[in-house]
Amino acid sequence: MTPAPASILERLLMGCRTLPAARWWTLAAPLLLAACDDDPAPEGPPPSPLLLQITSEDGAVEGWMLGTIHALPDDVEWRTPAIERVIGDADLLAVEVANLEDREAISAIFAELSRSTGLPDIVQRLPPSQRADLADLISRAGFTREHLGTTETWAVALLLAQVDAQGKPENGVDRQLIRAFTDREVRELEGAARQLTIFDTLPENDQRDLLAGVVEESSDQRDNPGRLRDAWLAGDVAILEEATTTGIMADRELREALLVERNRDWAAQLAALLRARERPLIAVGAAHLVGPDSVAAMLEQRGYTVTRVGR
Repeated sequence: MTPAPASILERLLMGCRTLPAARWWTLAAPLLLAACDDDPAPEGPPPSPLLLQITSEDGAVEGWMLGTIHALPDDVEWRTPAIERVIGDADLLAVEVANLEDREAISAIFAELSRSTGLPDIVQRLPPSQRADLADLISRAGFTREHLGTTETWAVALLLAQVDAQGKPENGVDRQLIRAFTDREVRELEGAARQLTIFDTLPENDQRDLLAGVVEESSDQRDNPGRLRDAWLAGDVAILEEATTTGIMADRELREALLVERNRDWAAQLAALLRARERPLIAVGAAHLVGPDSVAAMLEQRGYTVTRVGR
């Protein structure tokens, strides 16, 4: 693999980008290039993000799970009284990626994984019916086809996913929680290299499905940019779960690789963590906590009781 050109690395290292957020991704993976749009904080009913309590078979509280979102506008109030109590009571924090503030390290991993020679022209990697829309998205992202000529398809998808995304990654809930736990242990469930490697090892046909999904969902983001953010803030499980089975996640192979298999891995790690004396706050994208294939459901299969906590 060859080094990434400065034009792409600068997008990763500068401004307010740290890596993707489009549709379900903003609820699922922090290492996705999030936009910097200065959109206003949403107005509406009091916030109620998805907060879950985990109890053992004897009824003892073993820990908590909070569904996060990885980018938010400024001044969004999401820390309910219940969330504040859990932040205070938890002995440690478990997150997907612990070094989210280390942009240089994450960008270096992205650059190393994302480059290959001998790739076809990026527009030629999608069917003719989608090529015009892909070219338009590339243009709106500020790239040229030449810029992306040696960028692997999965990486192009992540880069383009930011174009119509909303919010700022520095306001992401995972980042805010890591800052709140500076006096306590922060454990990592996945890490930047492992998370990006999941994309990098997708078969090329699945990478192209991913890119096609980004192109298709771009118009949805523009038509209703705050829908998932508002659903996350309200803790609307129905809408959050819908995002895990529609659009890109309707592709069985992509859903298995990007969501379900990761949930299995985390559930195994968390089962061991919950057996320890310390009580963790487990903060992962809200998409991982809803539905029959969620981390919550997998922990229940292991004998735990998972219940929602009110405000």
